[in-house]
Amino acid sequence: MSNPGQISPLRPVTRHITTHNAEGKAVIHSSTPGQWKAFSADMAFNLIFTTSQFPADINGDADLKNHDAVVQSGQLGLVNPNGTVCRIVDFAPNNPGIMHRTQSLDFGVVLEGSVEMVLEEGEPTLLQRGDVAVQRGTAHAWRNPSATEWARMLFVLQDSKPLVVGSETLKEDLGVAAAIMTPSGNDP
Repeated sequence: MSNPGQISPLRPVTRHITTHNAEGKAVIHSSTPGQWKAFSADMAFNLIFTTSQFPADINGDADLKNHDAVVQSGQLGLVNPNGTVCRIVDFAPNNPGIMHRTQSLDFGVVLEGSVEMVLEEGEPTLLQRGDVAVQRGTAHAWRNPSATEWARMLFVLQDSKPLVVGSETLKEDLGVAAAIMTPSGNDP
């Protein structure tokens, strides 16, 4: 594989970041190959970008500096407190879905293959390429039902206020992934 950490045979990803030149014209700031982090033989993450405040401050490359600081801290969980996270996730065929909950509003877009969205109640929902899931603090798992083909999703997670259902405040729950993932640190 040409991208470190990429475990799937899917096309490598390149991140292109734009900026402005001295005359205010749009130009490419950087183009870099994906940096994958394999969590097992079944799943790998490629962190695309983070923001640390909302709305984001893009003046003077503040967002680029903040993103670099978040990455270098080694403390990024699934969610970036007070900000956003954009990442791509590759799922192996027949991957075991990991039930988890984040304190965030998430947008998940299927880029390749198909993925089952598994919730605590009801039948799994099959998402095909181009379908979008809007996760609103619910416990869920992602499962690639194919026996042979890899699947890829793009996720954008936005920190949210604590979710209260009835009298219970729901918090991040990484399930069995807590052993290998950093907590987001955005729970009250």
